[in-house]
Amino acid sequence: MSHPEPSLANDAAAFEHVGHGIAVWTAHQTLSGCNPAFAERFRFALDSEQIGMSQSEFLKDASTRGILLEATQCDGAEHWTNGENAGPIRLRFCDGSVCLLESWPLAQAGSVTMLRDVTETERVQEALLRALDTAKTADQSKSRFLRAANHDLRQPLTALKILIYGCYEAETAREREEALHAMDISVSIMEDLLGALLNIGQLDAGRIHPNIQTFQVSTILERLNVQFAHQAREVGLDLRILPCSVAIVSDRVLLERVLSNFVSNALRYTASGRVIVGCKRRGARLRIMVIDTGAGIEEEYHEAIFQEFFRIADKQLSGRHNLGLGLNISRRLAEMLGHPIELKSSLGEGSVFSLDVPIGNALYSSIGEPEINESIGGQFAGLVCLLLEDDANLRDALTTLLERWGIIVMQLDVFDDVAASVADLDDIPDIIITDYRLQGKIQGTDVARDINSILKEPCPTLVMTADTSPDLIQSIRDQGFPLMIKPVSPPGLRVLMHNLLFEPDP
Repeated sequence: MSHPEPSLANDAAAFEHVGHGIAVWTAHQTLSGCNPAFAERFRFALDSEQIGMSQSEFLKDASTRGILLEATQCDGAEHWTNGENAGPIRLRFCDGSVCLLESWPLAQAGSVTMLRDVTETERVQEALLRALDTAKTADQSKSRFLRAANHDLRQPLTALKILIYGCYEAETAREREEALHAMDISVSIMEDLLGALLNIGQLDAGRIHPNIQTFQVSTILERLNVQFAHQAREVGLDLRILPCSVAIVSDRVLLERVLSNFVSNALRYTASGRVIVGCKRRGARLRIMVIDTGAGIEEEYHEAIFQEFFRIADKQLSGRHNLGLGLNISRRLAEMLGHPIELKSSLGEGSVFSLDVPIGNALYSSIGEPEINESIGGQFAGLVCLLLEDDANLRDALTTLLERWGIIVMQLDVFDDVAASVADLDDIPDIIITDYRLQGKIQGTDVARDINSILKEPCPTLVMTADTSPDLIQSIRDQGFPLMIKPVSPPGLRVLMHNLLFEPDP
């Protein structure tokens, strides 16, 4: 055991009352002395054998005794394999704290070191880095969402533009009616896509919860036909969607997105021939297949094509618009639904994309959105609706729609004095329809509640919003208000109004 040099020991004694751990080292880098804070940090007595150790030996000893977990130079090298101190040393202790051991030369000889606790500083830095990573992930997710929206909404939008042109050129009322019907379906497809895309933005956050139900697969097949028939005819392809009436168990919207991506890709990469959508029973499951006579895919790409933004660098494909998102989205959705995707394809021999879906009980299958015809809609004739909507265009459109159903519409667009506004109304409303976010950050639910507190008998209230935040939606529902997400479909609005006015819950 070496002994401290007298002058250096006196230097150490001078630091006795300093709160930071301070040690004095000889010209040969052996520990000459230290203050109580340093000894306490390394858990040794001031007269123990640690006095006289070289710095490397001292740190190794602390590691052996389980006090020190790690000692690295600030350039990343391990200190005890790097020999003598070449700069600040980062020490990580067993209690989770982190200190920097910084060194300064003494005038007479040797050096003095001080322990500086940087635990909190490093925690803040780590928190900032995590926040930065989260922000980058959110930014990437946003970019993916925008690209997906661009990719998936183009298809029904293209069909809609063709149908509008066809409507102008229609020579008979029947042709015009058929075009309008197809346009209505295309718009509903866009609504479903938009809703699904909004959910895709929440996919990474694990907030998508499939709405599993039993329904006829024919409902999807019919919509695929409407969505892609015009496009197939334009490019000279024979699109055959074979009828099937089997009931299946899945999320209709998400499954349709998977299949529409298959059909869209088949049409994109098939120069001539046909694209067939067909179904086949396989025990308790129904295999839905999209078969094309297109370019085919080499086996080495069978997995890669499902990666985000992947595109095959092939001359035949290079001129086609494709962001490489469709199949990635399809796989993610299919995995979520528990419908594994299978691909059979080889170059020049076409492709078969398929997935297996559980077969359901037809007796429990839904038939889609309940249709209430105009005769039932006529039950609204003479009723009074108070409409709270600050968007002039939407307010006018809703007013026109409601008046066509025979409803007397009163509008309210001043919310500063609800009592005065209600007093000025020409009649007592039978139902209130309100946007959730009104001008001046006023919530429609609050205004409706105020109105109902003024009326002798509260009337049913329907809330509309374009905000799809799950927390907000749940909040509105928790307040007891029926809710519709914009864009609102007229049949859906009619159904909900019918239930509120004529079949309220007991």
